[in-house]
Amino acid sequence: MDAGAAGVGLAAAAADDPFKGSPFAAVSDWSYGVSRRYQHVLDRTTPHVLHRWLACLGVALVYVIRVYLVEGFYVVSYGLGIYILNLLIGFLSPQVDPEIHDLSSDGPSLPTRGSDEFRPFVRRLPEFKFWYSIAKAFCVAFVMTFFSAFDVPVFWPILLFYWVVLFVLTMRRQIVHMIKYKYVPFSFGKQRYNGKKASSSSTETAGLLPRD
Repeated sequence: MDAGAAGVGLAAAAADDPFKGSPFAAVSDWSYGVSRRYQHVLDRTTPHVLHRWLACLGVALVYVIRVYLVEGFYVVSYGLGIYILNLLIGFLSPQVDPEIHDLSSDGPSLPTRGSDEFRPFVRRLPEFKFWYSIAKAFCVAFVMTFFSAFDVPVFWPILLFYWVVLFVLTMRRQIVHMIKYKYVPFSFGKQRYNGKKASSSSTETAGLLPRD
């Protein structure tokens, strides 16, 4: 009796659904399938760092050639440069900012002495999101170059000079922040330990123990 009532309830709910079998439902299902395939392709490209950045470089070169040929859209290029600079700051910054969070509190923190335990650098903006945001920004900027409404007449050397000054000041502040809190946003040159070093240190420690 309960199973029959449940079946009747499901049938009534399906009948009350106004979007079932409608074009809206078909479009929704199609977009969901496309988004799943797109996310699957992105997931497969995650370990191929070099190939991803080479493809991003190719997209950037296409955009540069496009802007050079049309001789315009300098405001779009300036906005693109500001956006990439903002992404770069997030890529070089730690996830936990020492200026905001107390280093003595619980949780992950940056090692400040050579005797501290090695901790991998956790970025505020991961490498994959950094690459994806840059590639998407170049694609959007490339599409914008086909609309004359975004081609605002401007004296481009002023924009270039302002962006260079902004880049120098921002990088200088970031480098001072790195020196102050003693961290490097890259993995090369960091101390690593292997089994041989650990075994040799254990042997030396054992040799120092007093014998009976």
